[in-house]
Formats: sequence, structure tokens, C-alpha cells
Amino acid sequence: MFNALLKDEAGFIVSAELVLIATLLVIGLIVGLSSIQHAVVAELNDVGDAIGSLNQSYWYTGFSKSKDFGGGFAAYTRGSAFQDETDDCDNDQCDIACDVPVNEGPKRN
Repeated sequence: MFNALLKDEAGFIVSAELVLIATLLVIGLIVGLSSIQHAVVAELNDVGDAIGSLNQSYWYTGFSKSKDFGGGFAAYTRGSAFQDETDDCDNDQCDIACDVPVNEGPKRN
């Protein structure tokens, strides 16, 4: 069995060309994943803008029933209102993007 293994010519030989091709594939994969990351961040920014542009204001009036005899109210409910204000990052005021690389500063003791 060991002699058959030594005489076997089928196999994979790592050569400089294969190392170069593998390196280029890995670099291309990293660039592709970075592009996907930027696209996903941009789409999530759009979703956040869509949610932020919803107007959540509401109001409703109260109801009342006057007493038939003696004046006053037999029953009533109060109304309510809420006015939606613009938040800090509504309507794309805060842009989500990757910053440029920054060099490290000197070490502090």
C-alpha cells in the first residue's frame, strides 16, 4: 500500500503560480465583500430614512354626555394630541458612511 502511494502521480502540487492565483482570489474576495458591506449600509440608511419620515402625530377629540336633568355631565372622556417633531437624524440629516483611515498616534505612558 505504501509503494502504491509513492508511485501514485495523481495529486496537488503547490507551486508559485497557484500561490499567486490563490492570493489574487483572496484579495478579490475582500474587495467584493467590502463592496457588499457598503451597499448594505446604504440600503439600511434608506430604511432608516423611510422610518424617520413617517409622521406619528395624532389627535382625537373628547366626548361628553350632558345630564338630562340638573345640568353637568353624565359622562365624558378627554381628548388627546401628540405632535411629532423632527428627530436628529430624520430625512438623511445624519449620513452613515465609512470614515477615511487615520494613522495611530504615539503611545501614551
